[in-house]
Amino acid sequence: MKTIQKTAIALAASGLFATAAFAQTAPAAEAPEVSPVTANVSLVSDYRYRGVSQSSLKPAIQGGFDYAHESGFYVGNSNSSIGWVNNINFGSVASSVEMDFYAGLKKGLIGEDFASDLGVLQYYYPTTGNFTGTNVNPNTTEIYAAQNYTFGPVTGFLKLSYAVTNTFGNQNSSGSYYPDLTVNYDTGIWGLGVNAHVGYQYIAGTVAGTSNSSLYSYTDWKLGVTKNFGGGLSLAAAYIGTNAGKNSSGTYNYVSPTGKNLAGSTGVLTLTKTF
Repeated sequence: MKTIQKTAIALAASGLFATAAFAQTAPAAEAPEVSPVTANVSLVSDYRYRGVSQSSLKPAIQGGFDYAHESGFYVGNSNSSIGWVNNINFGSVASSVEMDFYAGLKKGLIGEDFASDLGVLQYYYPTTGNFTGTNVNPNTTEIYAAQNYTFGPVTGFLKLSYAVTNTFGNQNSSGSYYPDLTVNYDTGIWGLGVNAHVGYQYIAGTVAGTSNSSLYSYTDWKLGVTKNFGGGLSLAAAYIGTNAGKNSSGTYNYVSPTGKNLAGSTGVLTLTKTF
């Protein structure tokens, strides 16, 4: 599972020349063109996606790029080191990298500050080893629809993601879905923003006669603050948690190779540079 996540706050700077004498003697400077291509790199203390650690509770390095056309079409890729695709969860199969590829169309159908977004996202995990028995390939394809909003300093989106394939290695799990709500508030003080998020991961299907939903579905949430240093550099601190628990045998439903709970509450630091 992934955190494609990972969008840094970008600020554009502009200046005003107040002297009439200068305005009469020099032509106005043209604003630099905004590139349709952006790139980013991040260091995170724990890669959490939908509340669950993807890096086995360890730091991760991430990076990607985005291309956005003036028509509203966009395409992008994001990548991260991971630790959950391992011989504990997948037998002889393992992967240390997550690669995400996405494309969509974002248009202000309702209004300029209310962009609607439709797209498709492919989670890809290059693996070693062979899938045998009940092991299911973790590669996942989701389609999504989101409604973005802006009310002055408050921004965010309401989004629904729907899996058209098996979901992150769960058996018979096509049809899983994830609705979520994100709210950001720009305080206007020292480049600080406050962030809040809540979502519900529903896992469809059955495994060994038991409902995937009762085993692996859960609610996740996040509260955090982001500091924008300018120049595309930002630092985010967040407290993340879920209500994912244990199965009937007493084992955590989302477990690390050492038996630790990957969905427990924790604090996460993220340092991001956007180019």
